[in-house]
Amino acid sequence: MSFEQCFKINKLMQDFNKGWYIAGGWAIDLFLEKKTRNHHDLEIVIARNDQLCLKEYLHNWTFNKVFRGKLSTWENEYLELPIHEIHGENDKTKDELEVLLNEIELNEWKFRRDKSITCKLDSLYSVSNEGIPYLNPEIVLLYKVRNTREKDHQDFKNVKDYLDSSQKTWLREAILIHHPNHEWLEDLK
Repeated sequence: MSFEQCFKINKLMQDFNKGWYIAGGWAIDLFLEKKTRNHHDLEIVIARNDQLCLKEYLHNWTFNKVFRGKLSTWENEYLELPIHEIHGENDKTKDELEVLLNEIELNEWKFRRDKSITCKLDSLYSVSNEGIPYLNPEIVLLYKVRNTREKDHQDFKNVKDYLDSSQKTWLREAILIHHPNHEWLEDLK
C-alpha cells in the first residue's frame, strides 16, 4: 500500500506558489490514511486562474486540453469553461499528470456544474501528515455523483463513516441540489 505517486507529485509541485490539491480516489485515500483500491491515474486540482502559472512552472511539459472528450494541444490560450481538464506529459521523463481546473476566486470554491454550490477555500482541502494537500472527501464525492461508477461507489462506502456531521450535511445538501435522486442520499441522513 504505497502513496508513492502522491509523494512524487508533492515533490514536483513543492515550489509551485499557488494552491493545488490531489483529487479523485487518491484524495479519499489520503483522507483515510490508507490505500483502499487501485488507482489508474492521479489528478490534481488548481484554480482556473492559475492555469498559465502552472504551464510556466512545468515549462518542460507538453499539455493537451480536453474538449468534448477529445485531446488537442493546449497552446498558451486561457482556458474557459466548459474546458476544465488538462493532460500533461514531461518531455524528458514521460511522467504524466491530469489537471482539473476549478472555479476558485476570493477564497471561495464554486462547483462548475452548479455555481450555487460553494464552500470556503479552507473547507475545500486538507493536508496529510506528510504535507500532501488533497481535496476533502465531500468535494471529491460530489464530483462522483453525476456518472457514478463502481469505483465511485467503493470510494463512498470506504469513506462515508469517517465523514463528520458537517461534511455529511454539506454533501447531502449539495447532492440534493445537483442530483436529488442519487442513492447516496439514503446513507447521508
